[in-house]
Amino acid sequence: MVFSSLIFLFIFLPAVLGLYYISPRFLRNGILFFFSLLFYAWGEPVYVVLMIFSTLVDYLHGWLVDKHRGTAKAKIALISSVVINLTLLGVFKYSDFIIANINAVAGLNIPLPHLPLPIGISFYTFQTMSYTIDVYRGDAKMQKNIISFGAYVALFPQLIAGPIVRFSTVAEQLDHRRENPNQFADGIRRFITGLAKKVLLANSIGVMWDQLSTLDPAQASVLSAWLGFVAYSFQIYFDFSGYSDMAIGLGKMFGFTFLENFEYPYISKSITEFWRRWHISLGTWFKEYVYFPLGGNRRGQGVQLRNTVIVWLFTGIWHGASWNFVLWGLYFCVILILEKLFLLRRLEKAHPVVSHCYTIFLVLISWSLFAFDSLADGMRYLGILFGAGGYPLYNNLTLFTLASNGALLVVLAVASTPLGKNLAGRFLMAKGDTVWGSAVANVVLVFLFVMTTAYLVDSTYNPFLYFRF
Repeated sequence: MVFSSLIFLFIFLPAVLGLYYISPRFLRNGILFFFSLLFYAWGEPVYVVLMIFSTLVDYLHGWLVDKHRGTAKAKIALISSVVINLTLLGVFKYSDFIIANINAVAGLNIPLPHLPLPIGISFYTFQTMSYTIDVYRGDAKMQKNIISFGAYVALFPQLIAGPIVRFSTVAEQLDHRRENPNQFADGIRRFITGLAKKVLLANSIGVMWDQLSTLDPAQASVLSAWLGFVAYSFQIYFDFSGYSDMAIGLGKMFGFTFLENFEYPYISKSITEFWRRWHISLGTWFKEYVYFPLGGNRRGQGVQLRNTVIVWLFTGIWHGASWNFVLWGLYFCVILILEKLFLLRRLEKAHPVVSHCYTIFLVLISWSLFAFDSLADGMRYLGILFGAGGYPLYNNLTLFTLASNGALLVVLAVASTPLGKNLAGRFLMAKGDTVWGSAVANVVLVFLFVMTTAYLVDSTYNPFLYFRF
């Protein structure tokens, strides 16, 4: 699907942009809606019907909420929308997990449906729910034009892997956006940057993770296991943030401004800060539609801690239908609760290096619950990480891995912090006038685009980690 999606972008994007800009404004949302459905059908020809159904359901419920505003019928319509959306998500994403656990507990043998997971369903389901909720709360007006609403639901720049775009943040843009050349140019730059992060950085370090994550016990060592999690940390960050950059850039080309989804999370000095910087759109969604409605932190510490547990249970389950994701959510929940109670105050007084090492250490450990489909595989790898079973500290494989990937790891470390962006900015400013600096920047972008295109043509390795969510 990743390769298919990129092929769609390379082949159809120029045509879509050309048709979009030569068309009158009243047709542009329709063009976006049509090509977004075509984009989704390219990889999911059957489940495009599910997306259309979801669009119709939430458009109807938004209309009902608006029509009966202030009455019990509006609340019933809101509840109905949430139930239908969560049911769709539950059936297609969690049915195997639920039935398997029922079979295990009750000793039954109910057949598993093995439904293929519709790509992006976790993202667009949350988006459509946000529409009905925003209309009910008065945070946004009902979208009267179903084509414009369909364009919001199916908007292809961020359709399959986010960021999650809440309706209230783009409601005005759907009908009144005004595209301009500067925004379009900025969108191209952002798209190419994201594409390079995904293809040149994430894919490159992903090869190292694939090798180290399936180590034969005879080849394993403690430092090799740590290098594996370092590689995975970089892969998932540049993979997902790269896609988010591409989505934000494509949105700018069509006149939309999407909120940021990553803010250099690996410079964080606490897990609380890390989750303010990582997958921001998901954290914001749960905060706005779960944490605050439950009372947030306004009803005392006990309620606040309860709400934190609920949110992180949901966060873990949102990522996948298996117990390792539930445990992953609870893992961060426990740490965040400890930080709320006392640890955060101590971290703020500690030396920045200490608090940063604390954060990175806990994030690296978390991947044992996240990176593997099997909890047993994750625990086995975690055992190697801490030397359980008599594994050596390092071996020839460790040294070979460092020698082969040392330069790449340095580049990734710099690129995952503001240092890389700041160095590039200083380099361009040192070139003198703005025209020369812009020319150099454009040459670099063209070079990156050529490199990523060559990589995609030449390589069959092009995974995308968040498609499974």
